[in-house]
Amino acid sequence: MRTVRLDKETKKDILATLLRRSTNDYKDIEERVASIIKNVMENGDKAIFDYALQFDKCHLDKDNFAVTEDEIEEGAKKIDPKLYGVMEKAFNNIKDYHEKQVRQSFFTTREDGSILGQRITPISRAGVYVPGGKAAYPSTLLMNIVPALCAGVPEIIICTPAGEDGKVTPVVLAAAKITGIKKIFKTGGAQAIAAMAYGTESVPKSYKIVGPGNIYVALAKKAVYGHVSIDSVAGPSEVMVLADESANPRYVAADLLSQAEHDEMASAILVTPSKELADKVSEEIEGFLKTLSRREIIEKSLENYGYILVADNMEDAIDAVNDIASEHLEIVTGNPYETMTKIKNAGAIFLGEYSSEPLGDYFAGPNHVLPTNGTAKFFSPLSVDDFIKKSSVIHYSKEALSKVHEDIELFAKAEGLTAHANSIAVRFENE
Repeated sequence: MRTVRLDKETKKDILATLLRRSTNDYKDIEERVASIIKNVMENGDKAIFDYALQFDKCHLDKDNFAVTEDEIEEGAKKIDPKLYGVMEKAFNNIKDYHEKQVRQSFFTTREDGSILGQRITPISRAGVYVPGGKAAYPSTLLMNIVPALCAGVPEIIICTPAGEDGKVTPVVLAAAKITGIKKIFKTGGAQAIAAMAYGTESVPKSYKIVGPGNIYVALAKKAVYGHVSIDSVAGPSEVMVLADESANPRYVAADLLSQAEHDEMASAILVTPSKELADKVSEEIEGFLKTLSRREIIEKSLENYGYILVADNMEDAIDAVNDIASEHLEIVTGNPYETMTKIKNAGAIFLGEYSSEPLGDYFAGPNHVLPTNGTAKFFSPLSVDDFIKKSSVIHYSKEALSKVHEDIELFAKAEGLTAHANSIAVRFENE
């Protein structure tokens, strides 16, 4: 893992390197994704079944496409009961946190009879994509479904690929059972996104699609955005640790590697004003690499997107943190709460040496679906707000409108919209 002195040029180079991981650089795959989406739009279930055979070596038909309640029960029984219990605890933590995000409609009245307000309603159907096979993440299923449940979405569907045996990964089914979601379809990849976006004979059209996946899934979500809503086009995972000389180098090294093991495109960055800490963290990383099972992936990730940045002072370090706007930010300083007040851009912030990033991934409660690739400057974590709609409510009495109708007419005429002005004026033409 390279150690470099932090200055304007190195920060600029790092930002450029990280942004190269964007989904904007896959034109060849975009064409294949567009072809898959078009096929699903035109051929519905048949296209889904053909892709299942082609990509997953799985034989699907109308009779086994949807997961049955018996299959959910069977899958849940296959996992370790202790793990099931942990997943239930995580579900409750996530639910408790997201219930606090629920917002209420509001109305205000004035003496002149006008009423203004905002009505909040859940979207009517949400689709959740869940990776399957070796990349099965039950924690992600929980994180994507719980906010929708708390928002009051009446219908939630899951799409996840089946194996060659036509079965969905048991741990995914166990997580689905905990949430109570029973409408699950055995399809993955870009074809699953297309099915949820446009609907097929079996899969109902969703109005919001959430959930992570490979580059085909990410590009498919990007392609259908606008026709439906999506959570985001997520990039590779990122962690940044902002630390001073008080940090434990062994903890910092372990936390950096926890994200580097995701995939070769993941980014792990330490920013510190302490050269001594930087050197010790580098040593600890070398030691951990000798024992970790995903060493090859980690080494590739660190080689491409791993940095230890040594700043002249903490102010420069904080500036770099805000410019890079990482998905996960750990603050391990003498006073992490004070440091946090200077942070403007981060997806999730972890404070202190016992708040490592995996705590947020699995258990604490805040959502782990977070903005990546610098988008924490303007995007937020997945929340209840992603599953609601807001409608403005306006009521004016004749008395209220009479006081302002000339103002509105003047404004409309200034824009050359005489029909707008007439719509107001006609109500007072006999006065």
